[in-house]
Amino acid sequence: MKNLDMFCLSLEPNHYNFIKKLGYIPVGLGEKNFSKDWFSDKPGINISKKNKFYGEYTYHYWFWKNYLDKLEDGWIGFCQYRKFWSLEQHKNEDINFSNLNSKILKEIPKEFDNYETILGTPFFVNQFKGMKFIKNGFKIFIKNPFLFFNKKKRNINFHFDLMHGENNLNKAIDLLDEKNKDDFRKFVNTEVSFNPQNMFICKSKQKLKSYYEDLFPWLERCEKLFGFENLKEYGLIRIYTFLAERFMPYWFRKNTKSTLMPIIFYDIRKDIK
Repeated sequence: MKNLDMFCLSLEPNHYNFIKKLGYIPVGLGEKNFSKDWFSDKPGINISKKNKFYGEYTYHYWFWKNYLDKLEDGWIGFCQYRKFWSLEQHKNEDINFSNLNSKILKEIPKEFDNYETILGTPFFVNQFKGMKFIKNGFKIFIKNPFLFFNKKKRNINFHFDLMHGENNLNKAIDLLDEKNKDDFRKFVNTEVSFNPQNMFICKSKQKLKSYYEDLFPWLERCEKLFGFENLKEYGLIRIYTFLAERFMPYWFRKNTKSTLMPIIFYDIRKDIK
């Protein structure tokens, strides 16, 4: 018996049949016209107009407000048209359109029964070559040249400064509720990796609801700080997505019993035109 509902997010209406063949639930996001067969972030209570800035989280908001209470407890997962869960790690060059279906996650094995959430294999932010760091954050290195030599100092907070604007993460954390503010600040200033891609699998409806209840009010407060009109570059246009990407692993690791699973990469747009 299938024990996993996997929602697969896509920007392309012509991905529907392939996603269904995977055994996943197609979710259409963005400005293109999707048929009524797709799940969407637009009906009911929604923030779909913010999709350019929130990315996949406009669907999470819709899911929270319109659908979560209708579900029973059980494994609920999220993936994307170019990022999928797999029980084994596969090299990108070994994955193609023909064998993708055989490599992706179809159900949760029994050895995961004692866990509440599954997160992706960590992404280490301190492994980039020094020259790339300097190229993206010359001013930051001028202020603290020891970052060039000390990988332990290249933590999540430093990486966010580098990629999404200096001190923006700290300013955002100032707006967090009291139960998360200090712990999340410690997390981003001590950890040198995080579970990426805004992808997770959760089997507790209440835990998922609690996550959304902490996340979305915080992002809404951040809107008053960063706004929308002045977010011009990709690293800033999607700042709400990137804030959520750092908050998500912190929250699930703090509040649930979590384990890891590989995320594999294959963009189906290469084959479905």
